[in-house]
Amino acid sequence: MSRHGAVREAPALQRRLEALDEARNLAAGVLPQETLDEALQVLDRASSRRSLSAGHTVVGFFGATGSGNSSLFNAVSGAEIATAAVRRPTTSEPLAGVWGADGSGELLDWLEVPNRHHAAPVPGFADEGTGLILLDLPDFDSTQAAHREIVQRLVGLVDVLVWVLDPQKYADAAVHNDFLTPLASHGAVTLVVLNQLDRLPANDVRPVLESLKGILARDGLGTVQVLGASAVAGTGVAKVRDAIRQTAMQRQAISQRLAADVARAAANLAAASGTGEAAGARAASKSRLAEQLAVAANVPLVVDAVVRSYRQEATRRTGWPVTRWLVRFRPDPLRRLHLRREGTCPELNRTSLPPAGAPERARTDAAVREFADAASDGAPGPWRAVIRGAAREGRDGLPDALDQAVASAELKAGRPSWWWTVFNVIQWLALLAVLGGFGWLGVLAGLGYLQLPVPEVPRVQGWPVPTVMIGGGVLLGVILAVAAKAIAGASARARGAAARKRLKSAVGAVAEKFVVEPVEREVGRLASFNKAVAAAR
Repeated sequence: MSRHGAVREAPALQRRLEALDEARNLAAGVLPQETLDEALQVLDRASSRRSLSAGHTVVGFFGATGSGNSSLFNAVSGAEIATAAVRRPTTSEPLAGVWGADGSGELLDWLEVPNRHHAAPVPGFADEGTGLILLDLPDFDSTQAAHREIVQRLVGLVDVLVWVLDPQKYADAAVHNDFLTPLASHGAVTLVVLNQLDRLPANDVRPVLESLKGILARDGLGTVQVLGASAVAGTGVAKVRDAIRQTAMQRQAISQRLAADVARAAANLAAASGTGEAAGARAASKSRLAEQLAVAANVPLVVDAVVRSYRQEATRRTGWPVTRWLVRFRPDPLRRLHLRREGTCPELNRTSLPPAGAPERARTDAAVREFADAASDGAPGPWRAVIRGAAREGRDGLPDALDQAVASAELKAGRPSWWWTVFNVIQWLALLAVLGGFGWLGVLAGLGYLQLPVPEVPRVQGWPVPTVMIGGGVLLGVILAVAAKAIAGASARARGAAARKRLKSAVGAVAEKFVVEPVEREVGRLASFNKAVAAAR
């Protein structure tokens, strides 16, 4: 890739870094802190490396004791740098060979490499314009803990990793298990050199290299470049130089290394999280939750009170005027529950419904648990636990919120029906007819008692009009009372159904706030996390 290609890679790398940071933030409190810290370290390293010289490629030589990594370092450098540096007392400290000193100081300070050698140009390999830094490092299998710490630190910092192996220990589990396998995602910036080929018979070189490639393929590094060399004989050194020079001149090693770090951190986040998406809060689950909470909040009791209150009020407004006043002595079912709220502030309402007992609390807990289980279905283990926890976080506030929702719901139970007025007017007219008939007959009886002339009473079909008025008024009143009772029953059931719908809506709003929204927030967090991890990888 050209330098222009490297420039094009920068925005893509930035997007992946941003995605990794987003995934890390989203997973806070869900995944192990160690995994989150690893992602943060990658982000910190990327920020630091990108702020330093982009014109230098840092190549680290890593090898086990006796693999000859220092010898190969010297052979590639074209000089005995590993032994010529006056300031380097032992091989326990990293040593830098630098081509292109300008801008390398801060980078080497960040790498904590104090021993630096301004290397002479090597024709066809590196000069001042190349911008190349080679690092000779302590043995990674050293018995000194400080040496291993240096290697571990620089394995995570250099742009290109050159693993120097020898024919005797190229299959050593230590290098494969501790270094190569964990860095399987870094194949694009990894070079494996089998050194000391001069110690092998000529006919064994190819089988040993093939064996090494097979082991690397099992490590996940099947595409990594494998070269054979002999630092002593000079065999293959030119190919190692060409591979390093090509990487340095393309100016893509920094982005590739950081991209590999991001991919590895994202893969670790994905492994810690597990795969899968949560089913989320479906309409059927929300409806079942609202139904169960409505029962726990005594909504059926309130609906029954609405029905009985309407019937009672209808009887008081449309019953036989002579007897309807008796209804006033019967307590209003809604008033007994403190659900008649004329002139009060809904936010301050409280009912006198029975407090939630053990059965109601058990029903509420079961409803919340069932909803959380359905919403978290398909989610990985850590996220399933978080989703369930979110559903339970508002559990303590549910009873009071449900009571206030019931108290604040507009039941419209006391709203008069249009037919009440019609029946009431007719009832009073019927009563007036009865009273008029009795009055008429009373006048006639009085005249007869006083021996005064009694006028002829009009008749209808042979029946005296006053008698017809009395009988007709009573009959009409009875018929109206029976009809009103039937109509009131149907209307009361309709009012109850409407109240049930409004109460369920109010309970559903409480469920949405205390249970559904927290669950959907965590479900959305999981979806965003998976999307961010995919973008980072």
